[in-house]
Amino acid sequence: MDPTTDNAGSTGDAGSARASLEALRAEIAKAVVGQDPAVTGLVVALLCRGHVLLEGVPGVAKTLLVRTLASALELDTKRVQFTPDLMPSDVTGSLVYDTRTAEFSFQPGPVFTNLLLADEINRTPPKTQSSLLEAMEERQVTVDGTPRPLPDPFLVAATQNPVEYEGTYPLPEAQLDRFLLKLTIPLPSRQNEIDVLTRHASGFNPRDLRAAGVRPVAGPADLDAARAAVAKTTVSPEITAYVVDICRATRESPSLTLGVSPRGATALLATSRAWAWLTGRDYVIPDDVKALALPTLRHRIQLRPEAEMEGITADSVINAILAHVPVPR
Repeated sequence: MDPTTDNAGSTGDAGSARASLEALRAEIAKAVVGQDPAVTGLVVALLCRGHVLLEGVPGVAKTLLVRTLASALELDTKRVQFTPDLMPSDVTGSLVYDTRTAEFSFQPGPVFTNLLLADEINRTPPKTQSSLLEAMEERQVTVDGTPRPLPDPFLVAATQNPVEYEGTYPLPEAQLDRFLLKLTIPLPSRQNEIDVLTRHASGFNPRDLRAAGVRPVAGPADLDAARAAVAKTTVSPEITAYVVDICRATRESPSLTLGVSPRGATALLATSRAWAWLTGRDYVIPDDVKALALPTLRHRIQLRPEAEMEGITADSVINAILAHVPVPR
């Protein structure tokens, strides 16, 4: 099949699903330059039914990336700008009194969508941040004692700025652990930045993705087929033990006060399977685990203050562990 064609209505077999998801790279590249790792991470999260935290300085196309992904996947998307005065009901929805029927009816909030862009999530207080916990973990929202299921697929893509601390509220560990991946969005290379400016000089409008040529190349059926195929990807006992050994090593690291929990180990196994399937294999190898270790684990560990003062980072700790844990053959 031609991966550049619109196949959102495809039958969703595993082969066409992989081709459709691979086509996302080319489609998103029409609007976003040089962010292939982040694109791959978002696709992995969709395959694993997980959520993504995007961290980067302002102006590196975090919001544009999520909007383009939603357009290329033909998913419903909503955006919430998180601010200090945002209330939980502004995210989840609330009961509204209907004067015509003299009854309360539920008015769904923006969380009822396929892809929720939580922009600058660390600018809102913990009370509002916590409104997403049930949605992210249970895929439902409970209002007035009544649980209401969210659409499927459902993914929260939250952004945060790593350089501004005034007026921000750091995400608590319990919420960080609900994110499957933490993706860092770097500043572009010189050539990529030249390409960005050239596009804008040629009339590119980031608010009009259709004019940029972005079209749906996959749909819910493709995601369903892909998830079913990922679930059949073989994981040997040696690979399972390798994942466990990596996560246990974080709990013993002298640089950390908090290591990776069993939930984190489960997440690393899931993302490794998804990456193995995306690369065309039906079994997981150690390189798959290494490729996803940083984005899956970096937000699940906590550095000791003295380690931070010495310039040690979460990524450097994980890289050191990967270099020392024996790799299965």
